[in-house]
Amino acid sequence: MIQPQTYLNVADNSGARKLMCIRIIGASKRQYAHIGDVIVAVIKEVGQNTPLAKSEVIRAVIVRTCKELKRDNGMIIRYDDNAAVVIDQKGNPKGTRVFGAIPHELRQLNFNKIVSLAPEVL
Repeated sequence: MIQPQTYLNVADNSGARKLMCIRIIGASKRQYAHIGDVIVAVIKEVGQNTPLAKSEVIRAVIVRTCKELKRDNGMIIRYDDNAAVVIDQKGNPKGTRVFGAIPHELRQLNFNKIVSLAPEVL
């Protein structure tokens, strides 16, 4: 469960290192975002020689949460960190690589490019 003011790690090589969620895209009354939801975030920490700047407002899709995800078959998946992938307005990832495990629910939500870049799909 991601809510405004939550810090997230970045799971790609777009140049950002830490994000802070400022808004959840979707309904106006939504309080929490889960895996596969698009958020508006501000960059809090960047790497060296990157096209992204600190305090830039971007969109990101959540790929991992500490809160467990329950599937229809009864399997429960929990990750160690909250992580997101930086995307553009069309939903394409800005980075060329994705780090860490990605749930296969992203494929059902039409984030196929993120799933294809991931080294492991759970």
